[in-house]
Amino acid sequence: MMSTSLLILADRIDRLTAAIGRGAAWLALTIVLLQFAVVTMRYALGLGSIWLSESIFYAHAGLFMLVAAWTLHEGGHVRVDIFYADATPRTKALVELIGALFLLIPFAVALGILSWPYVVRSWEILESSREASGLPFVFLLKTLIPVFAALLALQGTAEAIRAADALAHRARRT
Repeated sequence: MMSTSLLILADRIDRLTAAIGRGAAWLALTIVLLQFAVVTMRYALGLGSIWLSESIFYAHAGLFMLVAAWTLHEGGHVRVDIFYADATPRTKALVELIGALFLLIPFAVALGILSWPYVVRSWEILESSREASGLPFVFLLKTLIPVFAALLALQGTAEAIRAADALAHRARRT
């Protein structure tokens, strides 16, 4: 019963990160269109736009930080597959569990804790661009850091639940 409720939690986390990831994936198209506009304005019209250039930076940051957890769920993260590729399912589950519990989740928690004062300070002053005609939303951009950390920690928890379940089922069968 406990295993079933944890697997339901893992499924809900997966759905959340997938929904956020799919929504944020549209930022890739936004980046391409904005970059096209910047290049067209610069070379065809001789115009430049700081806020448009900064919009590309914001969209890129949003894309990276909001799809990272979904990428982890989909298995698209970077892994050194020297031993992992040929490992047994039990060994893979053990590697996933240890990696999530001792590397991913502690990193995400530390990042969230350490970035919090930085983000709070940015909100207190409603930090904006250093450029006079830049975007006045730096505080929102910085908010993505703890959001990134929270999403990674959540997805790491889901991955750990699945790995622990795989190990437990394997142990019951043998």
